[in-house]
Amino acid sequence: MTILVAGATGLAGSAIFKELTSIGKPVVGISSKELDLLDRDATFNYLNELKPNVVIDAAAKVGGISANNNYPVEFLSENIRIQTNLIDAAHSAKVERFVFLASSCVYPKNCPQPIKEEYVLTGALESTNSAYAIAKLAGIELIKAYRKEFGHRWISVMPTNLYGPNDNFNLESSHVFPALIRKFIEAKKSNATSVKLWGTGKPKRELLHVDDLAKAIIVCLDSYDSDQQINIGTGVDLTIAELAEKIAKNTGFTGSIDWDVTKEDGTPQKVLDIQKITNLGWKPTINLDQGIKLTVEWYLENK
Repeated sequence: MTILVAGATGLAGSAIFKELTSIGKPVVGISSKELDLLDRDATFNYLNELKPNVVIDAAAKVGGISANNNYPVEFLSENIRIQTNLIDAAHSAKVERFVFLASSCVYPKNCPQPIKEEYVLTGALESTNSAYAIAKLAGIELIKAYRKEFGHRWISVMPTNLYGPNDNFNLESSHVFPALIRKFIEAKKSNATSVKLWGTGKPKRELLHVDDLAKAIIVCLDSYDSDQQINIGTGVDLTIAELAEKIAKNTGFTGSIDWDVTKEDGTPQKVLDIQKITNLGWKPTINLDQGIKLTVEWYLENK
């Protein structure tokens, strides 16, 4: 059996690849350096030659509020092509199991909390990342379509906000967690007396370490088979202001935190109902304080 992880050098993909390797699974990892998933012919040729039994799709163009807001064409067009090429090629190569990594941003902006899987497509999306969300919704629907038309045992998983090693720490395109780590570390090094952050700090976010996600993916591969996406998270959230304070403390920054209220806050709250995945026997093992410490240490060693 061969497992192919697409996006194997990214945040989620690298953790999934590492976990599969650690438990002795025969796994092949690819990034854009090995295969351009925007190239449909190349994608078909690669999968038909490799003939993997399982494909885990962690490949995507991702970014934070600013990047999503400024480049909606790229986030919509490129992600639809990446996932469609890979999914169609997997069908051509007769792949038995396909795991599509969606995103909790596909849920409506003003969604009841905690968010159940059936809440998808029940309301308007958050405007700052709607292009990315639409692309991910298209991927979920394509997986369902292949299940319906061809009987494939393919699934979609819905991770909450992820963090950990190999994240994107570029301040122009990163998500809130890595951006905070970089800002506070740089402020500490430069002896800055204050750090300015986007928004009000009031929105609430749920955060999951990618090593916990990787373990959940393996559980889903073994035990989940449904056309409905399955949530993967912690079921616990906190405000961005509380997160900023935790990261500031962990990095040793003791100055003030100032909020630029002219910037977008994004979705007001987003915490997932994780009953389905916990019923399969999985639960997160890395708490947020431990995860922040591990990620700060990784950043200092690698960046």
